[in-house]
Formats: sequence, structure tokens, C-alpha cells
Amino acid sequence: MLQPEYEAMPRAELQALQDERLEALVRRVYQAVGFYRKQLDSAGVGADPIRGSKELARLPFTMKSDLRDNYPFGMLATDRDRLARVHASSGTTGTPVVAAYTRSDLDVFAEVMARGLAAAGGRAGSILHNAYGYGLFTGGLGFHAGAERLGMTVLPMSTGATDRQVKFIMDLRPVGLACTPSYALTLAQEIQRRGVAPDDISLEFALVGAEPWTETMRAEIERLLGARCLNVYGLSEIIGPGVAFECAEGRQGSHINEDHFLPEIVDPESGESLPEGSEGVLVITTLTKQALPLLRYWTGDVASLTSEPCACGRTFVRMSPVRGRTDDMLIVRGVNLYPTQIEEALGKVPELTPSFEIVLSRDGVLDVLTLHVEVSEDFYRMIGQRALSDEVIESHERLRELKARAIRVLRDSVGLHAEVVFLAPGEAPRSEGGKLSRVKDLREVR
Repeated sequence: MLQPEYEAMPRAELQALQDERLEALVRRVYQAVGFYRKQLDSAGVGADPIRGSKELARLPFTMKSDLRDNYPFGMLATDRDRLARVHASSGTTGTPVVAAYTRSDLDVFAEVMARGLAAAGGRAGSILHNAYGYGLFTGGLGFHAGAERLGMTVLPMSTGATDRQVKFIMDLRPVGLACTPSYALTLAQEIQRRGVAPDDISLEFALVGAEPWTETMRAEIERLLGARCLNVYGLSEIIGPGVAFECAEGRQGSHINEDHFLPEIVDPESGESLPEGSEGVLVITTLTKQALPLLRYWTGDVASLTSEPCACGRTFVRMSPVRGRTDDMLIVRGVNLYPTQIEEALGKVPELTPSFEIVLSRDGVLDVLTLHVEVSEDFYRMIGQRALSDEVIESHERLRELKARAIRVLRDSVGLHAEVVFLAPGEAPRSEGGKLSRVKDLREVR
């Protein structure tokens, strides 16, 4: 542990610290942020501090739309001249979401990232291959600062240029890899294509996040790299990556840095708080953020929480893997579907890989779900590396059986019939370091 005095703090002491910080936060944002002053007055809280986290439900939610409506600096709680850095979302779907940091915020950012890297197995003097993007996206600089805080040597690769990434992994012998899970899979598959065995790869861990992923993808990355694959969770609006991290010992959910971020799970429809273990929307209150503190921020991520003891000794609650984001949920023939459910189903068919694309179209008034999925290298060699056209599939007994089994597994797992199109290894869309879109929705916009 990097900071056992916090990471292993007894729960009663941790709650007292959270309550103290929460009460101070409410007083501060009421005085400093006009948006929150109106919200708190409307909620009947006003300037009076709430009595700790037991009254958390009295506070209003903050939505991403609130940040966009107050773009760029309408929700700052500090003077502009105190800002040390500004990050932002890509803004591809509208007004960007700005994330502002004071020097104190950047110190917290480095601290929580260092905790996550230490939990994964990072150590002073070892090399971190950082393939997260550097720039407005928080990932690259967040991992960079955390690794330096821990005393690691940082290789700032950023995204793309897969050939060069593989060369540096093989030549510089890093112990850690940081990137999105889809890009970790891309790197692993490229290394496999070059005939490199997992035992010849120096990597001990891959700390991945920024997009939903499943145990199926984890198993494939670990098989190809010979390294433990661990989750890191975060949002630019909260701090960036480092809100939560998986430990090497437990690997049963990600520890939330509760001294800085107060989590809760709420019902996605009613907004009411749900008991521990229930699945719902993760909501986070920033307890120590200076530039852009947020009350009950609605992340949109679907998960659950547990405070059951962990093998690593940390007392921070753990969040489950994110099942999906409420805004990523697809509705197909009236059925709610997350892309991660498809990935989980593919894990039940060993001849298929986690490299896939969902294509949605419409036949008349009915939705059509088509899954384009790669077959494994071993299966492709077994069938003679032939073309995977419909004609070939119909004439080949093993391919016909595999297609029927894949359709059946998908129907049983997600409750929908899917057309299945097989792809040869390497034909599915690949991540070049950023988030990978797995859905192509061709349905008519109504």
C-alpha cells in the first residue's frame, strides 16, 4: 500500500473524515458557486451544512448537462488565476465538458494514481509503458504524474503507432502497461502475431480503463501477455483515472479512494439511494476537489458497491466492473442491451474472440442485430485459413455448427436473435489507443 493510513483506515474513522469534508464542501460551494447556491436553496438545504453523509440524499444531483450549460467556467469554485491546468472532453457530441484543476487538485490526482499503480505492482525504478493519450484527455498525464510520484520511470508513448509500441515493449522491458483495454488487446494480438511467447514479455501488469470491458477480454489479454490485467476507473469530471483501482491481491472490484470521493448507488429511474450490493447508477461527490467540486455527480455508469473485507487489507469500498453506461445502452426490439453483454456471451464460445462489432439495422419495422466477430487464430488454422463467406460456412460442418452455437448462446444470454458474421483474425475494428466504438447503428433516426 502507498498510504495505509488512509487506504486501510478503520471504517468508522473514514466515515468521520468523509462527514467532516462533506460538510465543509457544502458550505464552500454554497458561497462560491452560483449554480449550487440556487440548487441548494431549491432543495431546502440553503447555507446550513448537512449533518454528514447520512443526509447525503438531501443534496441535489449534478448532471453532465449542468457542466455543459455552465461552459466553460461557470461552475468554478476558485478564481481563474488559481487554475494550474484545464482538461476537456472531446466535444464530439456537443459542448465540451471542461475539467479544471488547481495545483492542489493535481497533487490529489497524482496521489490517487500512484495508489492505483502501487496496488497493481508498480514500484520505484520500474518502467511504465504509458499508451494513454496525452492532451485534453486526462489519461496520459494522469498516469504519467502518478507513476512519477511512485518513483517509476515513465515511457510516454501516447496512442497509436502500434509497431513502435511493440518495439519499445520488447526492447525497454517495462513491467507495467497503461492503456484502454481494447488497445491492450490490440497490442497483445500484435505481439502474438509476431510469434512472441508470453514468457518472453517483461510485462507484469496492465492497468486498463476508460471503457467498459469484461472478464472475457481480461482473460484474453492475460493469456497473450502473461501479465495480470487490472481495472482503473475514473471520469474527467471527477478527477480523471484514479477514482478507483483494482488490487492485485483481490481482483474482486475496484477500491474507490473514499477519502477523496464519496460514492453511492441510486435507482436510475427514481434517483433513490440503493442498499449495498444493489445494481444502479454510480453517483460520486468530490470531497477534496478545489477548482471544480461536484455534489452527487450522476456518472451514468451502472455498477454496485461492497464493503466486504478484501484480501489486500484496504478498507475502501469496492465497485463492481461497470456493466455499461446508461447512455450507451441499446434498445433492440424492446430489449435493453449493453455491448458488454455481447462480450460476456462470446466468452462462452472458445472458438470466438472478444474482437467484434455490433451492427444494428432495420427490416421494415423490426430491428436487426448483426454481430461481426473474429474467429480465433487456432480455429482459423484448423479450418484451413479459408474465406469465411456465407457459401463457405454453409458447406463446412464445423463452421455451420459454430454459427448455430454462437446464435444460440447469444439468444440465451441477451434474449435476442442475432445474425452472426464470422471474420478472419485481424478483420474486426481495432483500437489505436483511444476508446473503441463497437456499435454501428444504421437504423433510421425517428
